[in-house]
Amino acid sequence: MDQVEHPALTSRPVYLDYNATTPVDPRVVDVIQAALTTDFGNPSSAHAYAEGPGRLLARARDQVAALLHAAPATIVFTASGTEADALAVRGAVLARADTVKGRPHVITQVTEHPAVLAACRRLQRWHDVDVTYLPVDRFGRLDPGDVRAAITPETVLVTVMHANNETGTLQPIADIAEITRPRGVLLHTDAAQSAGKVDLDVDELGVDLLTAVGHKMYAPKGIAALYIREDVTLEPLIGGGGQERGLRAGTENVAFAAALGAAADLAARGLAADETARLTRLRDQLQAELTERLPARVHLHGHPTLRLPNTLNIGIDDVVGRELLAAAPDVAGSTGSACHSGDDQPSESLLALGLTPRQAASALRLSVGRWTTPQQVTAAADSLAAALTTSGG
Repeated sequence: MDQVEHPALTSRPVYLDYNATTPVDPRVVDVIQAALTTDFGNPSSAHAYAEGPGRLLARARDQVAALLHAAPATIVFTASGTEADALAVRGAVLARADTVKGRPHVITQVTEHPAVLAACRRLQRWHDVDVTYLPVDRFGRLDPGDVRAAITPETVLVTVMHANNETGTLQPIADIAEITRPRGVLLHTDAAQSAGKVDLDVDELGVDLLTAVGHKMYAPKGIAALYIREDVTLEPLIGGGGQERGLRAGTENVAFAAALGAAADLAARGLAADETARLTRLRDQLQAELTERLPARVHLHGHPTLRLPNTLNIGIDDVVGRELLAAAPDVAGSTGSACHSGDDQPSESLLALGLTPRQAASALRLSVGRWTTPQQVTAAADSLAAALTTSGG
């Protein structure tokens, strides 16, 4: 795939925080600009100015569906991944609450994304729904057998993220689907971090619902999509004019939907050009160079192989992660999920792996992306190692 330079990344710190947010691809910006100027109309209007926006929406739906190997009619646009997760979780449970004799039951995991956990807690508090929070192993992987054991006649939904946003650990979604599908239990996965980085096929995964997020794949913040299998019924969270098949009312954000579509198309082209392998090489180079500079001090968090190709979460002995990053201003990384930015408490996801609070506090999450180069990886490793030496760490 042809690469273009990004104007924001030419002379600033090495950006290794792609899991927090991706820079908007300049080619996606061009699509937004056209949609905001030429095709400004309301796609629901009954005149010529609606035709262009209507075509843009249809094309975007086609592009997102193609990335997920899904049918265009199964794609609903939302304003964020958090909204898409809430629509999937709360919408599915509320739509099926009357199909069970007792209290509806949901299964998730302790390392789930905060948006899903929040949706589950609201179901517990407002709708008297039972929720089971399953543990993970020391790599952050959920045992499908635990899912099987937790299912009851009242279980209506299992929701497990495809890839952890902190460690990058991939979950056995297809194996879980083999358990849920025969029992008539819906399966949702938040694929915000994995969409565009690894190939996703909703039929191979066996999911009924899947969340994809724009700002994790080089589109703007404020746009996402929810895949909804054609025979799945959801209770809408936002009522109104009936847009998005009546599942998400409100005049469509055509420009950002078009941006998400363009980003999905670029991601599909990148996957075809083996972008996954390129990211894996960069990730592994970063781990190797840090290990070489800091022998016997670097420890991997998460699964060694079953993880995102771009994500490296490590602990460094006798270091506080946030202090190290502060001492290395030439590197833009993170200590965990941006959803918890500003929270000095140890990561719950890392504690769930069996790490001590001290070990969790040493974590760095370094994520590479479209504009990362081998030279930048070396520069980042040098900067982090130098910061440790300077600070006496």
